[in-house]
Amino acid sequence: MAVNAKKIAVYALVVFALYVIITDPAKAADYVQIGFEGISDAARAIGDFMTWLANGGKS
Repeated sequence: MAVNAKKIAVYALVVFALYVIITDPAKAADYVQIGFEGISDAARAIGDFMTWLANGGKS
């Protein structure tokens, strides 16, 4: 049952993404940019934490 729910959720997500891309490509591009900025910020924060940790946890 869970596999069917997962397939339905993935299918719905793909249909929604295609709908947004077709109806408003500029807004879809904005969503992609927001996503990549979020990933970039998260990677930067992890890098800062690892640097802090490598320096012995000192500010």
